Amino acid sequence: MSETMNSPKLNDCRDAFTATLERLAESDDRIVAVCNDSVGSSKLGGFKAKWPERLINVGIAEQNMVGVGAGLANGGLLPFVCGAAPFLTGRALEQIKADIAYSNANVKLVGISSGMAYGELGPTHHSIEDFAWMRVLPNLPVIAPCDAIETAAAVEWAARYPGPVFLRLSRVGVPDLLSQGHRFELGRANLLRGGHDVTLIANGTLTHRMMKAAEILAGQGIEARVLNMATVRPIDVEAIVSAARETGAILTAEEHSTFGGLGSAIAEVVVAEAPVPMKILGVPGVFAPTGSAEFLLDEFGMAPAEVADAARTLINRKAARAA
Repeated sequence: MSETMNSPKLNDCRDAFTATLERLAESDDRIVAVCNDSVGSSKLGGFKAKWPERLINVGIAEQNMVGVGAGLANGGLLPFVCGAAPFLTGRALEQIKADIAYSNANVKLVGISSGMAYGELGPTHHSIEDFAWMRVLPNLPVIAPCDAIETAAAVEWAARYPGPVFLRLSRVGVPDLLSQGHRFELGRANLLRGGHDVTLIANGTLTHRMMKAAEILAGQGIEARVLNMATVRPIDVEAIVSAARETGAILTAEEHSTFGGLGSAIAEVVVAEAPVPMKILGVPGVFAPTGSAEFLLDEFGMAPAEVADAARTLINRKAARAA
């Protein structure tokens, strides 16, 4: 989407990640970066130029990369282990489980180009299972910022947090939604728009689409609450229960399979605490085909107008249930 007077500037969250990492590294010489032949795609070129001795490039060897990160953490350093999300989480899952989560190692895992951001490279490069793989592991917070502002805040928080973290970043540009100076809180959703008719919940690249859907609904006299649920684990139970009780219907959307991701995590809370009509939008248990990320999101029913349609269907279900 080109920037015009009527469209907001789109920011690459990788830029916010590396700018923040470099700023933190200026005053904390424990910070090192580890990558898998991904200096360019992780945007670590500036970091490498400033501190070549603090960037470890293991080549295309993700299992080794995670093990090296764990070793550096055991040696008192603060490693940010960066790589393409499908390969970091899929290829190195055993090492993430044993060397990072089980060992509670102070390693920050950064999954770059997550979801369907590598769209034209097809199913081998889509990362639409990573929420499910990562959120099942103990000791590992799972975070997907919605914009560049939240990305910077999450990186700052991760550097302070005394344990492992999985940070999921896309390469697809998104508009800023949060205010400058935003402070990230683990397990706390952000209320972006108030409403009492239905609740829309997303994170990452889908949050701004939910906001657009809410604007469409507002034009039809429907007030939708919008929550940015950046933390998938631990999930914000209080915000979910309040949404269920106060709006009576919940619609989620994610750049992930509909199995095991954000929607599943929310449904686990809804079914136990406050059952209401709910729908999960995402990739419906199939391998996503080749195509741009924007095309694929639209193809799987996550264009703002289709999200608004799904919300109206949920509201009708809510009304039928109450009748």
